[in-house]
Amino acid sequence: MHIHILGICGTFMGGIAAIARSAGHTVTGCDTNVYPPMSDQLRALGIELIEGFDAAQAGIGADIFVVGNVVARGKQPLIEAILDRGLPYTSGPQWLADHVLRDKWVLAVAGTHGKTTTSSMLAWILEDAHLNPGFLIGGVPQNFGISARLTDSPFFVIEADEYDTAFFDKRSKFVHYRPRTALLNNLEFDHADIFPDLAAIETQFHHLVRTVPGNGLVVANGREASLDRVFARGCWTPVERFGGATPDGRTESADGWTAGAPDAGGGFDVFLDGAPQGRVNWPLIGEHNRLNALAAIAAARHAGVPAAAAIDALARFENVKRRMEVRGAVHGITVYDDFAHHPTAIATTVEGLRAKVGDAHILAVLEPRSNTMKLGIMKSQLPDSLKDADQVYCFGANLGWDAAEALAPLGEKARVFDSLDKLVSQLVADARTGDHVLMMSNGGFGGIHAKLLEALRHHYHEEIV
Repeated sequence: MHIHILGICGTFMGGIAAIARSAGHTVTGCDTNVYPPMSDQLRALGIELIEGFDAAQAGIGADIFVVGNVVARGKQPLIEAILDRGLPYTSGPQWLADHVLRDKWVLAVAGTHGKTTTSSMLAWILEDAHLNPGFLIGGVPQNFGISARLTDSPFFVIEADEYDTAFFDKRSKFVHYRPRTALLNNLEFDHADIFPDLAAIETQFHHLVRTVPGNGLVVANGREASLDRVFARGCWTPVERFGGATPDGRTESADGWTAGAPDAGGGFDVFLDGAPQGRVNWPLIGEHNRLNALAAIAAARHAGVPAAAAIDALARFENVKRRMEVRGAVHGITVYDDFAHHPTAIATTVEGLRAKVGDAHILAVLEPRSNTMKLGIMKSQLPDSLKDADQVYCFGANLGWDAAEALAPLGEKARVFDSLDKLVSQLVADARTGDHVLMMSNGGFGGIHAKLLEALRHHYHEEIV
């Protein structure tokens, strides 16, 4: 089969392309962002890439066109030509469901936060147990070095996104996956460009719950009232909770999967219904990662991996690129890259770094780039999410709201820039030995990490000379 993928350079569609090629299909694709590293990865697989969405591609000879959700009516001539000529097309999630997932034990990881990290943990636990899982993850797990693969294993781990499927299918992507194991990490309001409120997202999560068979398992965050509301609509599958809390919202209960207090290095004990299961020994920081680990252990146990083996595997988990990833250090100034962009994720990321570095200065640098953040829906939550940072720098270009006004509650420690060069210059002027510079964006942030590191090298070289 020859498939032509519209929007091939996104992480999800690029993963589908790699899986389809591995399955023996002829794969071509097009996008407006045909540049490295994704372009290099795809071309290395023998996939021809075309820049843009011109109508001539309708004659490429594809058996089916797989349409990414970057495609919209009236914007790309190619989709208009496909529709006018009555050519066969489908969405990425539907193609995956029909050609890959149909005969698999699907382990789907959903939630507002932590999908990529938890999917990566789960895939690694199954790999360490010699179960050779296939996977499609919205990031690059460093244990694997790739974001997607197809194997002959019955197990397939997928990051289950609640974003809509395509211009012709406004259901969430995850309703296509039919998981036997569904992991619901958390549920908050996000994607304000497609969902009017939290209740609308809860409806989509209930659509997912409806697809899990009675002999399957739902692993759910016990702290989320939103998930309780989802289950109140109906659940026909056993549910295992993790990270449950007592009514005061602080102390974990003994029910379900819980984590003990972390030691100075990040290690913690794991309990199931109050009974000890083992100790995770790893360097990852933050309560969010402990909850991610509990969820992955519970899901892997459903697939046959004993809790003790899953706990042991996490000692060798290498995390995901762009999750508190150290990009470099100059003159004792450490620069991190993190994908955080929702206020909750920003808060947990800053809190986690604070727990790691103690009283050292944290310079938090934020690009409000997601569709939700650009709309300004959550701007009022930003000051509280950044309160643990010593200095806050915001790249405020191309926003429809006043970032300086939104961050005003932080006082003089917050500054807003409309130029990356000016932002980098200010960071070089402010940063001192022992400081930690935390970059947070769900995009490339204009290559600011490399620019800052180079500027720091130049600055300190000139000082020494």
